[in-house]
Amino acid sequence: MTKTDLEFLKRFSMLIGVLALMAVAFILLALYIYAKNPAAPSPVAEKVVADRLAPVGASYAGETGRAAMLAAEEARKKEAASRVAYGGTTDGKVIYDQLCGACHNSGAGGAPLITDKAAWAPRIAQGADTLVKHATEGYTGRAGIMPARGGNPSLNDEQVKASVLWMIDQVK
Repeated sequence: MTKTDLEFLKRFSMLIGVLALMAVAFILLALYIYAKNPAAPSPVAEKVVADRLAPVGASYAGETGRAAMLAAEEARKKEAASRVAYGGTTDGKVIYDQLCGACHNSGAGGAPLITDKAAWAPRIAQGADTLVKHATEGYTGRAGIMPARGGNPSLNDEQVKASVLWMIDQVK
């Protein structure tokens, strides 16, 4: 290696050393400045953390839990009873026009058409009580399905019965 090459390497090494020392000095200066002026906390950070840590559901154990579950079920039933469909009317035609007709006029889900007396004959032969029970609780048969309360859980038992009896009168 020539003398000029050695001189170049010596000066280049010193330059790299100085740059490395400057990088360390800038890092230390940045840490010092950050320690003196910390970043402001996010105004929603605490809410986000609280939401993440909030329990997903309730835990019911023992007699206290059983009582809480029964109270919750009663509250749910009362609230459902307060939301009665179609203003609480027991006019079967009104309920049919608003709800039942969607399937029984088109045959959706295997529903027998209101105009097809032959399809209704074996159903009517089972009796009105059975048809009301199927309409209230729901039913799955070979021909199709009947959702509970026609798919509207806010219908009360009297409304279901009135609409079923109205339909029976139409197909007889």
